[in-house]
Amino acid sequence: MIQDASISGGLEAAVSLFAGLLLAGGTVAIDRRLATNRIRVRIKDARNRAMGMLTEEPEDRPRPIAAMIAALGSVITASGLLSVKTRAELEQTLRAGGMMTSHNFELFVGAKILLAIGAPVGAFALLRHAAMRPILLFGLVAAAAIVGLMLPNMIIGQRRKTYLAAIEKGLADGLDMMVICAEAGLALESTIQRVSVEVVHAHPKLATELTITYNELTLGSDTRTALVNMGERTGLVSLRRLGTTLVQSIQYGTPLSLALRTLATELRQETLTRFEERAARLPVLLTIPMILFILPCVFLIVAGPIAVQVLKAMKH
Repeated sequence: MIQDASISGGLEAAVSLFAGLLLAGGTVAIDRRLATNRIRVRIKDARNRAMGMLTEEPEDRPRPIAAMIAALGSVITASGLLSVKTRAELEQTLRAGGMMTSHNFELFVGAKILLAIGAPVGAFALLRHAAMRPILLFGLVAAAAIVGLMLPNMIIGQRRKTYLAAIEKGLADGLDMMVICAEAGLALESTIQRVSVEVVHAHPKLATELTITYNELTLGSDTRTALVNMGERTGLVSLRRLGTTLVQSIQYGTPLSLALRTLATELRQETLTRFEERAARLPVLLTIPMILFILPCVFLIVAGPIAVQVLKAMKH
């Protein structure tokens, strides 16, 4: 018991010392980063006003807590602790979810670091007075650290699924509008730009991707690279097929409207096939609820009166 108490006291002192040093160093670094960011924002606003451009509204700017977390992430990224491969993977994860901005990247990194440190410290503060062995306490603290480290990835993964589902839902409608624009004689860049404007209210996620593609087509010199990036950016198979179809149409001179119409038909047929597959799985999914909830009621209704009569007969 004395040895367990000494181990627990030493663990508590080490965690408290580590948390204090980390909080002090992080506070100084975040204050410096926030001051630098404020200076950059003021310089940017001054340049925008001088050029007659609209400045960012205060409500569109990051909230103070998010700004502090992003500042922590900026300190981590600027320190070189993240390898090039890790940074590329994180950027690809955010890019696939439609959140690839410098602020979102720094916010993501800062949240991972903050939760990876704050979760075990909080778990230790809550469980240090509980009656448990030190090894169990250490395991729970380590589990809290793992959960805190993986929680931002789980949130981003869920947002990525929602983002890609929204794009895939509106892609067929966007292709129909692209067919109309192509048959009207618009060029590829004008077609993508027009569709991105028209679908912004019905399918805003698709409009965002088309706007990015239009900007790359306008500013870049390689049309093929911009069209391929449309699929590589999100990893969505349908967008990759759209980029490949547009590249082949430009390369071989096939009619753009015919290629887009064929692709739109295929996408709608695939959507219908997925719905049919879900409908075919429905009887299998209903088997367990039927066994647990419906069949007992049926047996009770059918066999209940017989059981009552048997019991009455046995009493007499």
